[in-house]
Amino acid sequence: MSVTTSIAERHGNGVIPATATHSNGDLGPRQPTIENGTARGPESPKTDTSKYLHVTAVHSRSRNACLSHDSKASPSFLGFRNLMVIVLIVMNLRLMVENFIKYGVLICIRCHDYSKDDLVLGLALYAIVPCHLFVAYVIELAAAQQAKGAIGRAKREDDKREDVDAIARSFQSIWQIIAWAHGINATMSLLVTTITVYSFIYHPLIGTVSELHAIIVWLKICSYAFTNRDLRYALLKPEAAASLPRLYSGCPYPRNITIGNLSYFWWAPTLVYQPLYPRTTSIRWTFVVKRLAETFSLSIFIWLASAQYAVPLLHNSLPKISSFDIASILERLMKLSTISLIIWLAGFFAVFQSLLNALAEIMTFADREFYTEWWNSPSVGTYWRTWNKPVYHFMRRHVYGPLVGRGWSSKAASVAFIEQMQGINGKVIGNCIFWVSFCLVGQPLAALLYFFAWQAKYGSVRKELIT
Repeated sequence: MSVTTSIAERHGNGVIPATATHSNGDLGPRQPTIENGTARGPESPKTDTSKYLHVTAVHSRSRNACLSHDSKASPSFLGFRNLMVIVLIVMNLRLMVENFIKYGVLICIRCHDYSKDDLVLGLALYAIVPCHLFVAYVIELAAAQQAKGAIGRAKREDDKREDVDAIARSFQSIWQIIAWAHGINATMSLLVTTITVYSFIYHPLIGTVSELHAIIVWLKICSYAFTNRDLRYALLKPEAAASLPRLYSGCPYPRNITIGNLSYFWWAPTLVYQPLYPRTTSIRWTFVVKRLAETFSLSIFIWLASAQYAVPLLHNSLPKISSFDIASILERLMKLSTISLIIWLAGFFAVFQSLLNALAEIMTFADREFYTEWWNSPSVGTYWRTWNKPVYHFMRRHVYGPLVGRGWSSKAASVAFIEQMQGINGKVIGNCIFWVSFCLVGQPLAALLYFFAWQAKYGSVRKELIT
């Protein structure tokens, strides 16, 4: 049988020949040639074999479309990501051009309406509020002295177990006084600031920073009081000391009640008090400078974006809110959603990535998980647990854990501070619903309502109501 007939028959059966026709007419795989001791690849096919290129089996095995659910390998969406980034850039450039055509340049350094009284009150609050932390130190110092005195009296009674229990019971009245002192101190730190900001500070930025600072100090005071209460209990009840973390053995109670220990907690980027924290061995000042430069640059960007893009939208929304025009309000919300999202993301990066990392580096604070992948959240509850880890750690340690320890069910304790706020199951659908609620219901609606309330109290809406 001829070579041509053999190949034709095999092609007719749908089988691809595993051999090729050589220029000398032989069949078989091409072998590399050797010249001057160097191996060369197989020779390229000659012209007389080009007629076989039209019979190559393109469809040689079963395959699925890469976007099909039956596909075994997940395709890369890098191109679509690049496309979305380009679309976002183009859309925002269009909004920028439209904004400049309609309003011109609205950025003005000297046009900010703040008074000297606002600055004085803001600086006074910033200086006074931390004093409550040191009041908490004085309270804890007195409590530690009482605890050490109780232990000393127990030892003088030949370490009898019943005497120690009796002394501990008598110490309960002192504990109540300590608890009330801490409660009044923490409440005053927040109450005075809130009244001052609401009644006397006109500028919203100064008021917001002052209130935020007071809330941070208030949370630190609460954590300092709660933690030292449990440490004091472990001192009086040696069997409870076994449940303390091993990390605390390096600074046992009451050796942690010092000005230096409290000062470190004051500046540490955490809301949860511990006698000791994991620490780094050195400070990278180049790292600090880079993070502070990021914070400063993003702060300038937020100011420019707010003044040029957000403020005109907010001002144009006031008549629509006053007349309760639902359709126009929804249109303003959607228009405001883009710039509010950009401002929020810039603020998030400036605070949680840049500022807190710079502060942690200066304080040699080693645990720097200030957030996790909140952008992949399948529900609003997951978002609240991942975007702000310092607050989440405080709530879980000082609210959720104690409630469960007192007999509350996990679900009831979760509802008490929205720790387990459930969303729709399913990562993709849940994440989409999260982003819709975040971009439309969350940031722009809050900004719109706050701006309207501020204008109703101080600005143009108040003047219209009076006239």
